Amino acid sequence: MSFTLTHRLFLSPPQRTHLRFTFKPHTSKPIVSSPSKPSYRPIVSSLSHNSEHLSVTQAKPRWENMLSTAASLYPLYVTVGGIVACFKPSAFAWFVERGPSSYSFSLGLIMLAMGLTLELKDLLNLFTRRPLSILFGCVAQYTIMPTFAMVISKTLGLSPSLSVGLILLGCCPGGAASTVVTFIARGDVSLSTVMTVCTTLGAVILTPLLTMVLAGTYVSIDAIGLSISTLQVVVAPVLLGSYLQSTFPLVVKMITPFAPLFAVLLSSLLACSVFSGNVVRFNSSIVNASLVSDASLVSRLQSLLSGGLGAVILSVMLLHFTGFFVG
Repeated sequence: MSFTLTHRLFLSPPQRTHLRFTFKPHTSKPIVSSPSKPSYRPIVSSLSHNSEHLSVTQAKPRWENMLSTAASLYPLYVTVGGIVACFKPSAFAWFVERGPSSYSFSLGLIMLAMGLTLELKDLLNLFTRRPLSILFGCVAQYTIMPTFAMVISKTLGLSPSLSVGLILLGCCPGGAASTVVTFIARGDVSLSTVMTVCTTLGAVILTPLLTMVLAGTYVSIDAIGLSISTLQVVVAPVLLGSYLQSTFPLVVKMITPFAPLFAVLLSSLLACSVFSGNVVRFNSSIVNASLVSDASLVSRLQSLLSGGLGAVILSVMLLHFTGFFVG
């Protein structure tokens, strides 16, 4: 009996100890969603993919913006100069008396100023990369303007002499002023310069041919003289300006902001000087006509404006407006 109790005492199973886990009540906190940040990965990848096509634009100084604004007032300068030329043509006599050498020299300076803003490689690349643009521009120059000149002369019923003059005006190529206006409009100055050269050289053949076909009158042109003048006034100054830009970049960088305004003022002086010369000839013709006839000066002027002069002004304005919008 005692053995059994002792045996049971030693063989009794050990007491089990249970681990106690303390469970705390879970209090749910409100979830505050942070605003989602915009993903910049597509933008960064796009920038890295097209990094070679991006150009860093720096803000221009205030004085450069003022110069650009002053250069964009080209129509205002021509208008004011034209009014001065009407009432006091002697104001431009100092420039007119030195012509035509003063005209050629001024045109060369204008193209030199434009050449400072161009690179020679840009001009050469036009012939290899964009030959169709040059061809299209030249074809448009010698088709749109001559055709409209003929249509306007027929519509207004101009006299044969005025019709020949208007058609001849339409068959003439663009000049240095077109490059200046292209620069002001922030267009393709390189293309405008190349077109000026090509159309001027093409005028040796095309201007007499188109005038003969459309007006029935042959206009003789000094081919050698026109070619030499084109080289002196257009080609050489542009090449010199491009060469100076590549050789003396720091000096040209300081001069370039002033070049457009200089070209605009010089081009305005050219236009107003030529206009003042025409005003002088027009005034002399009125005076001579009034001396011959018994009509007063005012009545003679009214007859001129209502006659040939008014038709010339209207036809020239229509030609340039239609050429501008259609072109």
